[in-house]
Amino acid sequence: MKKTYLLAPGPTPVPSEALLAMSRPILHHRAPEYEKIFSQVREGLKYVFQTQTEVLIFASSGTGGMEGAVVNTLSPGDKALVVRGGKFGERWGEICQAYGVNFEAIDVEWGKPVDPALIAEALKRDGAIKAVFVTHSETSTGVLNDLEAIAEIVRNTPAILVVDAITSLGVVPVPVDEWGLDVVVAGSQKALMLPPGLAFCSVSEKAWRMVETSRLPKYYFNFKEEKKNIEKNQSAFTPAVSLLLGLKETLDLIKAEGLENIFARHDRLARATRAGVTALGLELFTESPSPAVTAVKAPTGIDGGTIVKTLRTKHGITIAGGQSHLKGKIFRIAHLGYADTYDVVIAMAALELTLSELGYPVKLGSGVRAAEEILMK
Repeated sequence: MKKTYLLAPGPTPVPSEALLAMSRPILHHRAPEYEKIFSQVREGLKYVFQTQTEVLIFASSGTGGMEGAVVNTLSPGDKALVVRGGKFGERWGEICQAYGVNFEAIDVEWGKPVDPALIAEALKRDGAIKAVFVTHSETSTGVLNDLEAIAEIVRNTPAILVVDAITSLGVVPVPVDEWGLDVVVAGSQKALMLPPGLAFCSVSEKAWRMVETSRLPKYYFNFKEEKKNIEKNQSAFTPAVSLLLGLKETLDLIKAEGLENIFARHDRLARATRAGVTALGLELFTESPSPAVTAVKAPTGIDGGTIVKTLRTKHGITIAGGQSHLKGKIFRIAHLGYADTYDVVIAMAALELTLSELGYPVKLGSGVRAAEEILMK
């Protein structure tokens, strides 16, 4: 028998409280019992998003929420600004292109954060830009962008700021109302500690004014229809009932721990992971690392994909490899959501064994020790 561990940046492990709730007999989504639970979920999402506005819920992956953010705020021929610094930043541009939205791209070298000044310059240069699309925590590269600085720039312009917070919400502060974030998209399978299948979108008053005039085609991902229904503790279409039952439980866990404690936990786990891999002589891929996932350069002569495969097949540990042109060049260890001290210790111990097996010179225990020195503080 081999015990398995999930240390990838999505899907992430699901706590037993949510698993048990999702195993309950199915509820009918128009029944009073379901509506009571849905009401509690609405309030819990407002807590996590740190907003007073409704958070819309869709049965989809996070990409569905991203698509909804585009089609509900813009019209054919509109101009957008898209920050592309990784696989998911590029996705914003691909969605815009699919719907005929013209966009200017700020292309950032993978592994680097975007300079907020570039966004300010673009908005000053072109007053026709109606939306700025950014990725807060770029999962493909492990980069955390300075969302607060970006928000301060966009807030004082006619444009709205649309944020992919799929890997940052519940990991680092994303205070929607305080920072004036207009549309924030999240997904269930990250720090909300659920299986994939739910997308979330918060929408500011500024963004709702654009929703009123949007002329891009939309049917399922219709913000106006969803808002009308959510205010009645319902959804426009059949919801993912079991996932919502699990969500009620994970939101309760988040409230019990408290957001500030959650942010501190993620920071601690991330610092320990970074200390562990650097103690092994490995190099971080970015100087602006996200507390959600640590991206590490593969050692010279060893394919990053081989590290990922060996961890999975020999040691039962699933992490993530590089995407696109980073395949084989990096590997990524996640520490978000339902993660604690011993997930990091296990990851470091298994990484040491794997690297040693692949011929990389490792002083066994050095990575674990460096990580533990952070974890003990």
